[in-house]
Amino acid sequence: MSRTCPPTRRILLAGAATSLLLSAPAGALAQGRGRFFDDGIDGDIPFDDERLYRDEEGRLYRRRGGRYEPYSERGADPRAARREAVDPAYEEPDLGRRPVPGQPAQPTQAARPVDNGPIDYARAYAAITDEPFPVNAFNWRKANPAFLRQDIAYTGREPAGTIVVDPRAHHLTLVQANGRARRYGVGVGKQGFSWAGVSTVNSKQMWPDWYPPKEMIARTPKLARQVSQLQSGLGVPGGSRNPLGARAHYLWQDNKDTLYRIHGTLDPDSIGRSVSSGCIRMINQDVIDLYGRVEIGSRVVVLT
Repeated sequence: MSRTCPPTRRILLAGAATSLLLSAPAGALAQGRGRFFDDGIDGDIPFDDERLYRDEEGRLYRRRGGRYEPYSERGADPRAARREAVDPAYEEPDLGRRPVPGQPAQPTQAARPVDNGPIDYARAYAAITDEPFPVNAFNWRKANPAFLRQDIAYTGREPAGTIVVDPRAHHLTLVQANGRARRYGVGVGKQGFSWAGVSTVNSKQMWPDWYPPKEMIARTPKLARQVSQLQSGLGVPGGSRNPLGARAHYLWQDNKDTLYRIHGTLDPDSIGRSVSSGCIRMINQDVIDLYGRVEIGSRVVVLT
């Protein structure tokens, strides 16, 4: 007698646009039998996607070519997944939801190991395949060397741990100890969207969801077709197609969200230009490197 699969339910895992399939037999997942649905938000989930699926025994799969292939979990917090499976209303701090005023959120995923050795561009900008979503290699040979990651001397007044953004030079500098700093090329706000001032890194996210302001959705028809209902409103789920890229740092002033971020990008060719809506964008490999070095509460100075 054949076994009928019970209804499935999709729950967002912490820190990435991944999915948790409950009450689905591992065999059915691995062999790709049947169709799975997304609770009616957007109709059927695409037959192949970048989400992760978990069976009843906790094993992870990624759907490829109509089959569910085993996936080794990297970066996610399995404890948060188990808590949400028991209580979907449970809210772990910093799960891609909008930050809560007065409650600095802590990252739910471990950062990649920090490489403090000499900067080797071939290694620094190589493709990254051991993340929840792939990061394409960056062609650093064709880039302006001024906007590649560099270890430099620092003679300014800011203490170690401070991020200094120079929009005119299109540089972001992380001040380090002993008169040194790490400098990265960035893309900044275009005319009418630039900003300056002092803020704080209130939270950090790996593979964040993106919640564009309603005004941006209204003035961008293409964006309006890309957003969907997520856990904190209309947005784009985290992943390799998300404009925030692989990491995001959320900047607050006076206990309020500025709505500005330091984040990755889908368009690395925009680094060194003034093209964004005010946020500070970085090459994905660079924002991953920065993420591992920046602490919650770090001071961010954006120069005029």
